[in-house]
Amino acid sequence: MHVLHVVGARPNFMKAAPVLSALARRGVRQTLVHTGQHYDANMSDVFFEHLDMPEPDINLDVGSGSHAAQTAQIMMRLEPVLLREKPDWVFVYGDVNSTVAAALVCAKLLVRVAHVEAGLRSGDRTMPEEINRLLTDQVADLLLTPSPDGDANLMREGIPQERICRVGNVMIDSLVRLLPAAEERWEAQRSRVGLDRFALVTLHRPSNVDDPHVLGDGIEALADIGDSVPVVFPVHPRTRERLRALGLRESTARLRLIEPLGYVDFLALQAHAVLVITDSGGIQEETTYLGIPCLTLRENTERPITVSMGTNVLIGRDFVRLRTEVRRIMDGQWKCGQRPPLWDGRAAERIAARLLNG
Repeated sequence: MHVLHVVGARPNFMKAAPVLSALARRGVRQTLVHTGQHYDANMSDVFFEHLDMPEPDINLDVGSGSHAAQTAQIMMRLEPVLLREKPDWVFVYGDVNSTVAAALVCAKLLVRVAHVEAGLRSGDRTMPEEINRLLTDQVADLLLTPSPDGDANLMREGIPQERICRVGNVMIDSLVRLLPAAEERWEAQRSRVGLDRFALVTLHRPSNVDDPHVLGDGIEALADIGDSVPVVFPVHPRTRERLRALGLRESTARLRLIEPLGYVDFLALQAHAVLVITDSGGIQEETTYLGIPCLTLRENTERPITVSMGTNVLIGRDFVRLRTEVRRIMDGQWKCGQRPPLWDGRAAERIAARLLNG
């Protein structure tokens, strides 16, 4: 059997690594294709050192561009690769443009597709990722879901049950594997921020950082929170420039702005944070596994199990509520949450078993 994996962005690598490893242990021939949709130099150590992940066999070097241009370029460059390699299965991950592009090419070429992290829905079609999720799941042959809501979403959309297999959250496989490395880096990160007790913040979605009013109100709220618990904010250069343009020097002076971190260093901070404030999907999952209170600055989430079972609370853009929820956490009035079923670090083993044993 020949399995070809298509990855294009940082979260894809984290999800693909344990699947590659599980299939390699079973002697499966594999090819790794990186579309070049996004490359993060901070992740290189994770790809090759900590995850024991092979370097990509093929890099399509697509680069950035509009959603349409990027998706089209991936489709055009991937098609001859598939015709040459003739894989039995193509694995796609998550909800990035590389995922939907690969799934569509495979559907046209009658190559079987397995979608890892299938069935997640936010219900918000203004999100490009939601469109990618919907289209990928409609053409995939094997839908590997992380949680019961994924199964329910797919069946409601008419996907036959025999194509659906709940395997758990493969991202947690990588987290479990990397936690020891993160703990080894904790002392260095603690020295870097000079804190034992802190809130950790990540913001990257355009709805939060591109609107000057939203970003300004959000930073003011974070600064207020910083009066009760220090706020550590690894900030992207683009966001840093927007903060500078808005003249928020006084507010940001009350925050600990640091450079973006690689995954393992960020995990070290996340595992020791008092609470996390984010708009990231993956961090909602990680904090639920780690038992860390999470306040999500989004109106909806494609990972509702982190709210119903885990430690996550949706805040939207209600910064008054954000301040209130932080006070509740600091006062110890917080739901403990629990880990969802099959979030145990063995999702990739179940994926390999399903693929090889049917």
